[in-house]
Amino acid sequence: MQFSKLKWINQQPYSLDFDDIYYSLDNGLAETDHVFIQHNQLTERFKQLESTSFTIIETGFGTGLNFFCAAQHFLAHAPENASLQFISTERFPLTLEDFIKANRHWRVFDQMVKQLTSSYTQLSKGLNELNCCGGRIKLDLWIGDVSDTLPQILTPADAWFLDGFAPSKNDDMWSETLFQEIARLSQTNTTFATFTSAGQVRRNLQAIGYDVKKVTGFGRKREMLCGVFP
Repeated sequence: MQFSKLKWINQQPYSLDFDDIYYSLDNGLAETDHVFIQHNQLTERFKQLESTSFTIIETGFGTGLNFFCAAQHFLAHAPENASLQFISTERFPLTLEDFIKANRHWRVFDQMVKQLTSSYTQLSKGLNELNCCGGRIKLDLWIGDVSDTLPQILTPADAWFLDGFAPSKNDDMWSETLFQEIARLSQTNTTFATFTSAGQVRRNLQAIGYDVKKVTGFGRKREMLCGVFP
């Protein structure tokens, strides 16, 4: 298992492996809310949840910011008897030291970060099962290449967080295998959101059946993509 190689810019992590930022240097938390929470309509869907579980699949765990933000919204809005299964993949996880440092910016997540820290020290290649918030939030963190890990996932997604680094920086992740697995793990009314507006990503999602929209991105990013599996 290889850990991510980082440098820090104004106390924020920058990937040397992909020569790219992990999140907006302006406001990473607001970016996550705009891209993944709002454009998967998660607040409304959590409030109206009729089943006892909701599943999010993410490509690119990174610092865990998307996970913490989704978990916070779920705890605030979903019925008390419901649980969130958050399945994420990561090729190069942060070291424990970098994971803790990267999340110091978001004091609102302190308790969840602390709950995950002991399990995070035991990360290994393949599936790592982590729980927090009294078991209501279940994190399945797959360590390895997305083309190896996604085919092992059996639970279909209610929502996709297509993160990771930009296609121009991380072409291996945005492969044909990724879109085949997105199709396999999608069902009627599954949604997706992604920060990228790359034409190839849009066309590949349309090719597997998604209705895709180009909408206003966050901050300096003019456009992003979101959509639904009909």
